[in-house]
Amino acid sequence: METWRTDPLWLDVAVFLFLVLVGHVLLGHFEEHKPKWRRVLKVTLALALFVTIGFAAGRPWAWVSIALPAVVGVLIVHGWWLPKHGIDGWTGEPRQKYLELVGARKRRPQRGHAERPPGEGPA
Repeated sequence: METWRTDPLWLDVAVFLFLVLVGHVLLGHFEEHKPKWRRVLKVTLALALFVTIGFAAGRPWAWVSIALPAVVGVLIVHGWWLPKHGIDGWTGEPRQKYLELVGARKRRPQRGHAERPPGEGPA
């Protein structure tokens, strides 16, 4: 009987993508202002970088290459930069101020979902 191995690349890719999924479920509302193609590109490039470093330098360095910038980024952005601009680093409140700071443009209503004045029903 063959034992289950944990060294194949597919396992690292699966864990990486699971972590991305959890991040999008829990924190995706902070990225709503960005176009979907850009969010997909970001994940694709991060995965490509992760796999490339895994092949070139080894599995531990692949995880360090993802974890270290994430931890440092969280500390700098959420612990210093956002509070410096009057935004709570944990909640992103006040929301409008956060969106202005990150350069979010006002989103246009989606096709068929035009905003109607209160009390006005569907056409």
